[in-house]
Amino acid sequence: MAVSTPIATGTPADFSKLQQEIVDAASSLGIDKIGFASAEPFTELKDILLRHREKGFESGFEEPDIEKRVNPGLSFDAPKSIISIAVAYPSKLPNPPRSEPGAYRGIISRSSWGSDYHDVLRDRLAKLEAFIAERVPDARLMSMVDTGVLVDRAVAERAGIGWSGKNCAVITPEWGSWVYLGDMITNIPFTPDTSIMDQCGDCTICIDACPTGALVGPGQLNSSRCISFITQTKGYIDDEYKRKIGNRIYGCDTCQIVCPKNKGMNWTHQPELQPDPEKVKPLLIPLLTMTNKEFKEQYGRIAASWRGKKPIQRNAIIALGNFRDQSAVPILSELLLADPRPEIRAACAWALGRIGGEEASSALNNAQAKEQEPVVREDIEKAITAVSQSASR
Repeated sequence: MAVSTPIATGTPADFSKLQQEIVDAASSLGIDKIGFASAEPFTELKDILLRHREKGFESGFEEPDIEKRVNPGLSFDAPKSIISIAVAYPSKLPNPPRSEPGAYRGIISRSSWGSDYHDVLRDRLAKLEAFIAERVPDARLMSMVDTGVLVDRAVAERAGIGWSGKNCAVITPEWGSWVYLGDMITNIPFTPDTSIMDQCGDCTICIDACPTGALVGPGQLNSSRCISFITQTKGYIDDEYKRKIGNRIYGCDTCQIVCPKNKGMNWTHQPELQPDPEKVKPLLIPLLTMTNKEFKEQYGRIAASWRGKKPIQRNAIIALGNFRDQSAVPILSELLLADPRPEIRAACAWALGRIGGEEASSALNNAQAKEQEPVVREDIEKAITAVSQSASR
């Protein structure tokens, strides 16, 4: 069994030359910004993550071992550097289809426009790996996108890609915060880049605009209250959040949309990341009867598909309730009475309670007579009360 070399073969001058070659080639590799960081442990980050966990702010999607998140050496033998890349994505929809009575639409967050960014960034990192390996055959390289153990925002900060904004997004001077991030650990000792100073200043627009108060302080996110997280869960959604979801069926962009650093920022130069307006702002009612096959065919290539169709269908039902779409009552009534998924039935009950009217009232009363699931029964009863109170006004 071969023993790996702790440091890639080469002189400081060789590595400096290679570093400049990488920077010069980044654009041709589909990378919008690239930076280099030391692979030392992220000591200060550990305390932040521990406090985050103690307060119950984690989403559950992150790597559970905090030591692995802050120490690159636990995932890679004798790391010498980390390369951070950023790829910019669009923030504006060309010719967006409009919501209209009887044809209301949901919205998918910009981070899921175009092809799945995990695939796009893995492609960019693979090209970068090939570029480096051709020049340094004994280079060891380990790439990760989003689901890797390291905190990519911390790596990007250290590598000079941008600063961590109060909305918890990395903000770059060139591209705003509309960027995807990827990392690559290596045994090549590159010269670290200089971090960028925080440029948020006293601005708190993102904190003030958060629909649910999930941004509990500068750079502090309570994931359990974040609409982006809530729309990706698979269970029931608390009534507190249903109206605040609006017509979002996956993700939330509010804290980035309102950021002054993002004003006028919209990037259309990455072909794979450009959106199909009908997919990212889809009609809501057709989503409710979509089969698994149809969902995979239409949405399988975008990041929003990773949790399957159920969360998106549940969110679409909530959106129809928020629109108070009378045309949706027949399908909502049908799902309330017959859908095998209790989360879907509960969402239908809430939506019918919001829409109101005789047809909704009749469906709710019929469902009350047969529903056995306690949580759904409770939502049906609340919806019946809501319809009754609306009718008496």
